Amino acid sequence: MSTPLLRLTSVSKQFTLHHQNGLTLSVLNDVNLEVAAGECVVLDGASGMGKSTLLKLIYSNYRVSAGSIQYTEKDCEPLELTTASPRALIEVRRHHIGYVSQFLRVIPRISTLDLVAEPLLSETGHDEQAIKQAREVASVWLTRLRIPERLWGLAPSTFSGGEQQRVNIARSMIKPRALLLLDEPTASLDALNTQTVVTLIQEAIAAGAAAVGIFHDQAIGKQLATRRIDMNNFRSMTCAAQ
Repeated sequence: MSTPLLRLTSVSKQFTLHHQNGLTLSVLNDVNLEVAAGECVVLDGASGMGKSTLLKLIYSNYRVSAGSIQYTEKDCEPLELTTASPRALIEVRRHHIGYVSQFLRVIPRISTLDLVAEPLLSETGHDEQAIKQAREVASVWLTRLRIPERLWGLAPSTFSGGEQQRVNIARSMIKPRALLLLDEPTASLDALNTQTVVTLIQEAIAAGAAAVGIFHDQAIGKQLATRRIDMNNFRSMTCAAQ
């Protein structure tokens, strides 16, 4: 049996509420999960069940309180994300793990076309030919996600929420990555653009990517899921004063 791309072992997360006399809030307990290439694992559960927290632990935006999170690229030694150096985390995010959310991290004064093209330049460099090719690919993604060409030369900070969301998806998915973390990528999109995003995710999975996702629309989750995880299995909401 092949090695899972992602393996979580006995992962737990607690938050300390310093503004409430050091109260400790236990959010996730003993998460054990393996995800293989070609899978889309959908996290199910009500709001507040720790779904986004789990994605942020995998992406190392949050530190685990206990446990192990290993990412294993094909034919490589596992990388322990919980103890990896900042440089190693930057590299694995740049080349291997993508985080696709509903929120655009705007870079001031950068045009939409260049914002979407930028992830490709981390591989090719910034010479004139590389920039031209990256922009050509970015134009395909923006067209597919129905961003009007008249907006491509503008910074997206003044775009509508739905337009910003689609720009963010284009930027997040333009570069193929082995693992996609999907945090409500279709929230607030209309039906037509939602289906486009679903198709893009399906294409990435068919090409061999693994995905772990959260979807507010259960029909979308059902359409994408190869496996579903009930977050109630990892939930033990307890508080304790330090």
